[in-house]
Amino acid sequence: MRKTTWLNRAITAPLLTIMLCAAAEMAHAGLAEGRAAIARGDYAAALKELRPLAIQGNAAAQFGLGLMYSLGAGLPKDDRQAVEWFRKAAEQGSADAQNSLGLSYDNGNGVTKDERQAVEWYRRSAVQGYAAAQHNLGLVYANGRGVPKDDREAVGWYRKAADQGYSKAQNNLGLKYADGQGVRKDDQQAVEWFRKAADQGDPEGQFNLGVKYQFGQGVSKDDRQAVEWYRKGADQGSAMAQHNLGNMYGNGRGVPRDYRQAYFWWLLASAQGFEEATKNRDIVEQNLSQAERSAVQAKALAWVPKNK
Repeated sequence: MRKTTWLNRAITAPLLTIMLCAAAEMAHAGLAEGRAAIARGDYAAALKELRPLAIQGNAAAQFGLGLMYSLGAGLPKDDRQAVEWFRKAAEQGSADAQNSLGLSYDNGNGVTKDERQAVEWYRRSAVQGYAAAQHNLGLVYANGRGVPKDDREAVGWYRKAADQGYSKAQNNLGLKYADGQGVRKDDQQAVEWFRKAADQGDPEGQFNLGVKYQFGQGVSKDDRQAVEWYRKGADQGSAMAQHNLGNMYGNGRGVPRDYRQAYFWWLLASAQGFEEATKNRDIVEQNLSQAERSAVQAKALAWVPKNK
């Protein structure tokens, strides 16, 4: 059972609208118009609205401009400019910008990588109740990055974010309960948190819930339920879920044995570098004809993950 859901490495265009909405109340007409322009993909119009406000010192506009630079949305991608605008907004107390500045330091995007600075900015955002920053602060404590490793502290921050419904934190809190790190081992609690994450569509939560059903940990053993949750995670591109779903098909557990289906899911997981899936793929090939292998390979090449 793995894995820890890690930091968001990139901000996608759809998230730009969501994050800008969260940045501040859209009382200013220019902000509202900028947000609307982003929602319809008109970044030039958004830039026209946000840049003057950002220059005037509006923190929400500064954060939005930083996001646009980080994405290259409406202007050339420029991580250094993104950091500059994130910093201006962060210094005014914008929790969104503080978290984004922390990510910039954590990943070395537009600034020299500095884990201690990342922690500082995550903390400023987290104490304001920003769930993503609480989750990121939990991650750095769990991994001892920029702070001494402290599983109890990690659990505390994960819980704050998880209680706000942040699915990545729910999954990671479930892992802490499953492993007994920073908290007493409790598979039933692990299942509860995995389920919360899984029900929100988190692919790692779906995978971990599948594991619990497969092995009967904290829940009654149920291969069909395991298959269902593995499939949900696999459909979204989780290599671990794809590998385990292949195993279920290969062994006829929770589904009729089907080497072509096993081969399909192992192909996908192997393409993501999952070594065990590669071994299984090579073994099951011996049970398929050349025509069958070719048909499955073509299907795998055409496959697109859901929700991407």
